[in-house]
Amino acid sequence: MSVRFKVLQFNMQFGQVWRDVDPDNAPLDLHATINEIKSHDADIIILQEVERAQPGGTQPHVPPNFSRLRHELNGYDSYFAYPKEDPRELPFGIGLAIFSRTPLTEKRRFDLPSPPVEFDFYGERKTPTDRLMIGAKTNIGGRDLRLFNTHLLALFMLRSSSESHPQQRQLVLNEVSRCNGPTLIGGDFNVSRHESLVRQFEESGFRTVQSTEVTWRRRPYVLDHIFHNSALRPVAHSVKPTPASDHHVVVAEFEFA
Repeated sequence: MSVRFKVLQFNMQFGQVWRDVDPDNAPLDLHATINEIKSHDADIIILQEVERAQPGGTQPHVPPNFSRLRHELNGYDSYFAYPKEDPRELPFGIGLAIFSRTPLTEKRRFDLPSPPVEFDFYGERKTPTDRLMIGAKTNIGGRDLRLFNTHLLALFMLRSSSESHPQQRQLVLNEVSRCNGPTLIGGDFNVSRHESLVRQFEESGFRTVQSTEVTWRRRPYVLDHIFHNSALRPVAHSVKPTPASDHHVVVAEFEFA
């Protein structure tokens, strides 16, 4: 019998819920985030923007949201990492987490340098901070599985494009392409014209489970993906809008090919 497992991909926007009126000032409700995550009963949970960046780029040694998630998601092993600490950090979401019902080993982090693209932030000229990818290995039904999670720079928000600055995309692809066995990568890839991203990953043997349904509330973009190599076969997927974030949840079921 084939072994199946379910993967949840979710940019949780540090627990800030969605409000159609003034979404930037919507309240925080981590309880709603946790309920949304639990409702899918996933074996693998891949999360971005777990924490909210603090003034001056400081990072609490005990990340509060991740600590609560770890407590609430009883029975899961987990791995969390911040990006490099940087005083330029703006008050948005940072931090990546992977949760797994099976033990996680070989946990690693990979810094993804951002290009020095200048942008205006409330009248001040800024440059973006670096981004991050994390990885781990688990074993499901006797089969090893490589897991990756990333959150790339939203260059379209800076009046630029990852097609003009493809370095982060390529660094991610270089790393995941080194894996020989079953491998998947979830994340908020922040590519507004996602066709070029999908094509780039397909050329290296990775397919996304879906590229037609919008995954972001603020603009009609497909930002969130679960990519997999040919050692995995997707058997079902769905995109679920949720009021628990400005991103939708992407869920996919896989079996080993």
